[in-house]
Amino acid sequence: MNTEQLYNELQFKAVRSSGAGGQHVNKVSSKVELSFSIDDSQELSEEEKSLLIKNLRNRLTKENVLILTSQESRSQHKNKELVTQRFFEILKQGLKKPKVRKATKPSKLQRQKRLDAKKQLSEKKESRKKFKY
Repeated sequence: MNTEQLYNELQFKAVRSSGAGGQHVNKVSSKVELSFSIDDSQELSEEEKSLLIKNLRNRLTKENVLILTSQESRSQHKNKELVTQRFFEILKQGLKKPKVRKATKPSKLQRQKRLDAKKQLSEKKESRKKFKY
């Protein structure tokens, strides 16, 4: 995966930040919105695309577009750097394949310990009962 090629596929849009800030926030577009279409990407293979769609399904739109925003800084350039950095981190996490679970059986000693604990608890509860004569 070539990060420079992926960077060229990203689309950035500068919009006005929300929240307090007075006159400055009303006239400066410092919030950066990044959008990346997984389906339209030329750099990702089909396997990588399906893995990303599966792992990032909660973050994607219906058209499989990932949208990230950053308005932490007053600088548009700094926000662009931050959102790009976060994009590549999310992409790296989305491309991780989950480890395959190996089925194991409990050992004889573990089974014996579990049964002994059950028996001990049963005896404890049995001793609490009041006998009727």
